Amino acid sequence: MNLPADFLTWARGAFGDEYDAFISALTTNPSVSVRTNGLKCSTVGEELKATLPVDGPVAWCPGGFYLESRPTFTLDPLLHAGAYYVQEASSMIVSHIVRQFVSGPVRFLDLCAAPGGKSTLLLDVLPEGSLLVCNEYIRQRSYILAENVTKWGRPNAVVTSCDASSFSSLGPVFDAMLVDAPCSGEGMFRKDDVAVSEWSLDNVALCAERQRDILSSAWTVLKPGGLLLYSTCTYNEQEDERMVEYIKETLGAELLPVSLDPSWGITDTGLGLHFYPHKTRGEGLFIAVLRKHGEMTSEPEVSYARKVKRKGKAVVSQKIDVEAASWLSSPDGYEVMMHRERYFAVPAAHYDFVRRLLPFVNVLSCGVALGAFKGKTFIPDTALALSSALDHSKVSTYDATRQEALSFLHRESLVLPPSVPKGYVLITYKGLGLGWVKNIGNRSNNLYPEQWRIRMNIS
Repeated sequence: MNLPADFLTWARGAFGDEYDAFISALTTNPSVSVRTNGLKCSTVGEELKATLPVDGPVAWCPGGFYLESRPTFTLDPLLHAGAYYVQEASSMIVSHIVRQFVSGPVRFLDLCAAPGGKSTLLLDVLPEGSLLVCNEYIRQRSYILAENVTKWGRPNAVVTSCDASSFSSLGPVFDAMLVDAPCSGEGMFRKDDVAVSEWSLDNVALCAERQRDILSSAWTVLKPGGLLLYSTCTYNEQEDERMVEYIKETLGAELLPVSLDPSWGITDTGLGLHFYPHKTRGEGLFIAVLRKHGEMTSEPEVSYARKVKRKGKAVVSQKIDVEAASWLSSPDGYEVMMHRERYFAVPAAHYDFVRRLLPFVNVLSCGVALGAFKGKTFIPDTALALSSALDHSKVSTYDATRQEALSFLHRESLVLPPSVPKGYVLITYKGLGLGWVKNIGNRSNNLYPEQWRIRMNIS
């Protein structure tokens, strides 16, 4: 690895006697780690660990563990079923922080969320009754975010794609927020050659300017007394400690101390936490926890019973009766709405807020996507198949072998046994939903999304 000369000069001054150890660590192979889905791994957790080359737990995150080597994850149906997520270990510290500071239901915004590692972690760790809004500005990355959040299967999530300023019209509506800001990527040098080639002092300064803009826009939607987690995958003070000082002094916040186990090797600089590769098993990460000045107050009750418009299209506001909603395990706990020709079951407690979002931000998905009509025929959504809210006993199911599951994910036609009823059938693998087929007897029509299908050779 040919590290930039300016970076080496900076590192020599920043690390002093630890410089050689730091640079040496950047030349080693990165660790591989995964995190299991708290809901979906109740039945396959031990089997999953027996399948993957486990090499010990991630100390700061229940459900996270290191692997001895990197398997071909694409050929594991459990990954596509949302049983686990391949996530860098350092990023899993969000689990420890949220457990320390969040004790009751919150409305949480993950502002720069793609590809979805921290969002899926938050869905596991946030207290019951919470709502997570996961946002990604870059359109193509937002589709990847939506896919990963959908596969995780939690109904209390909304995926949006817009810039930070789009939320500002809502006012201070979020109790907590994570800003994993776009950065110069120094912490990913040993995993990403592009990060190395694109690094420069000018780019660091440009990233810091962009981070201040994002934070300033996002600050307006955080309630007084609200919690901010600010993180980057960089080492330099300009994007890290100096940004925390900007939040404290310009935006108005207090820095909160995070309790740590000394054995974890995490470095507390007094203005945030650093993960350095020569001290912790993971990639470079910086994170700080701050509380916005002011007292947290309850949000006034607002009614959104009227129709609202976005770009000239009315959003259906009345209750809708869709049979697929009855397939949920607790259908009375949801309200059904239509958005862009798809029907969604939204947890009733968050229904008004989700509809409040629609005129201001680009909502890609919310709650559980039930499906859509094609003519007079209702086609169930893959999101419904993957949702932990689906009651499998209410639909026809077929538990596929590993090869059948891979064929399904490759978007091939399956020939189901004669005992399987005709019509829509939920394809599962080890009891976890993968998607739907329409069984017509001699073959079945595969309804798995074309853009999600496995493209590599599955044999």
